[in-house]
Amino acid sequence: MKRVVKVAEKAGFCFGVSRAVRLTEEGLSRGKKIVTLGPIIHNSAVVNDLRGRGVRIIEKAGDAKKGETVVIRSHGITKAEQEILDANGVEYIDATCPFVKKIHNIVSEAYAQKSNILIIGDENHPEVIGINGWCENSAKVIKTIEEAENVAFCDEKKLYVVAQTTFERELWKKITKIIKKTCQSAIVFDTICSATNERQKYAALLAKESDVFIVVGGKNSSNTKKLFDIASPLCRHTFYVEGAKELPKDLLTLGHSFGITAGASTPEHIIKEVLETMVEEKNTNIQGNGEPTFAEAFEQSLVTLNTGQVVTGTVISITPTEVYVDLGYKADGIIPADELTDDPSVNTADVVKVGDEVEVFVVRVNDGEGYVKLSKKKIDAIKGWQTIEAAYESGEILTGRIVENVNRGVIALVNGSRIFIPASMASERFMKDLQPLVGTEASFKIVNIREDRRGKKAIGSIKVVAQAERAEKVAAFMADVEEGKVYTGTVKTLTDFGAFVDLGGVDGLIPISQLSWQRIKHPSEVLSVGDSVEVTILKVDKENVKISLGYKKAEDNPWEIAKRTFNEGDVVTVKVVRLVPFGAFVELIPGIDGLVHISQIANKRIGKPEDVLTVGEMVDAKIMDINWDEKKIGLSIRELLAPEAPAVEETAEEAPAAEEEAAEEAPQEETAE
Repeated sequence: MKRVVKVAEKAGFCFGVSRAVRLTEEGLSRGKKIVTLGPIIHNSAVVNDLRGRGVRIIEKAGDAKKGETVVIRSHGITKAEQEILDANGVEYIDATCPFVKKIHNIVSEAYAQKSNILIIGDENHPEVIGINGWCENSAKVIKTIEEAENVAFCDEKKLYVVAQTTFERELWKKITKIIKKTCQSAIVFDTICSATNERQKYAALLAKESDVFIVVGGKNSSNTKKLFDIASPLCRHTFYVEGAKELPKDLLTLGHSFGITAGASTPEHIIKEVLETMVEEKNTNIQGNGEPTFAEAFEQSLVTLNTGQVVTGTVISITPTEVYVDLGYKADGIIPADELTDDPSVNTADVVKVGDEVEVFVVRVNDGEGYVKLSKKKIDAIKGWQTIEAAYESGEILTGRIVENVNRGVIALVNGSRIFIPASMASERFMKDLQPLVGTEASFKIVNIREDRRGKKAIGSIKVVAQAERAEKVAAFMADVEEGKVYTGTVKTLTDFGAFVDLGGVDGLIPISQLSWQRIKHPSEVLSVGDSVEVTILKVDKENVKISLGYKKAEDNPWEIAKRTFNEGDVVTVKVVRLVPFGAFVELIPGIDGLVHISQIANKRIGKPEDVLTVGEMVDAKIMDINWDEKKIGLSIRELLAPEAPAVEETAEEAPAAEEEAAEEAPQEETAE
């Protein structure tokens, strides 16, 4: 009876492993000193081959030497290890499987939200160690039904559940079913690699119909071991071998139908060696169900590219000047920085991250160095223009970054499209210099789209949006404002007659008389533009949108301070501030002046105050009388002087006249405008 050997579909290298090995070999071909952070794959034959070609294996990120290029294997690394590479300025090629990178993003987000995290997988596997490192090792890791039954989480927090990409599908289903029952807040992400699932499914199908089943792969390969565990109960003669040399000598005597599968890290040539060893015996027929060989399948899986084509790829490496993209093509793609975005101020690492899927335009299939030249900004511009046209039709407000100050306006960037904003529309109030707008985010409307010989051009206006927002704020403010109400605002501008304050989209005026209890010549003596101030609404003209504000506070009124400070009979040191024919005005405290009548300046008759006093002189005086209602204080210097001559008596006619003159000269209280 003729023996039949079948090779399972989906056997051998998976996409992630194939890519990691290819990136390593490409690095060697470019003359780089390659080191891998851990074995590039769990296959000793491949690892030994690369070691023979000069590839060094390091165990820690800090072990990389100057001038070496680190290849991060498909299992990925922890956040801390990546930060070490970045901090040390080490060049690295990130070959982390995109499926694994997706898990990193999930647990990072969950950790940022302070949620619980559960990883279903082998806690000692490098992939799981790497995943846990993106949530500060805060995740619990389980791999059995018993552990699932005993794990407990508080329902007050969300629980994010992810799986090692190579975890067994059926066991995953059982474990997650238990988790969902015990934790109502569980959010389950099925992160088992689809290729792994397919490989396990086809291995199970073939094992059931085989007398003998062979699993080929490294003994330290987690996914290969799972294939063996799945096949063993289904086929009584199941063997786990790393290569042809480990095949049992009596293998072909154990049955007539033979099945072969291989782990994701098993190269095609090792699978071929196993096959060739088996077919050396006569009466052996290899059946592949019409499927191509692994090498043929790999070649067929590579995409074909043409200039002008739009394709999707995965970001595998980022430098300040270029972004490298895996296109599933025989050569990687490169996006130069100037083809990534129109914004010259943006760093490449701010636009895309390693592991991101990006849609790109093929500029040239071969750039002369074996790479595919790509453009992301062309695609963004095409998509962005559709957004622009839709916004023009609907009147939608767009938000973009001002990237350039050009002749008679500025350029805003929205989804890769350039919008021209004329100087007259760049601000609510005219700006002579538009440079301060560059680098800022702005909201605007598309007010026109016109076409010339260079194509379509969109015209935007920041002004119409600002005016509309301001009108809305004014209406809301005016509906709520009340005289006597206190607001906090920001000083916007200073003028000779007062200070304008922004109350939140509405401006109010503090008249100069309301800025200080003392006389001031200009508002800048009290306030500066940008100051935060607390003001009181004094008067509102809703029809004309005019608001008068008060700033000086009652408790700061110098007359209130004087009431708390001075009494009749007090002896005070005062400053002579003004001399008049009938006496001298003296300052007790800033804003409070009193009168020393000419008869109270000296202990003898004098012709005029200047005969005894000078402006600016400090003298001691006694408070003789205080009239708080009329805000008058009378003082005497003579009371503190030794008598030298008989006191000069005022005539009945002199005293009232002096009082009238003092009343006319005394400063009056200022009232709020």
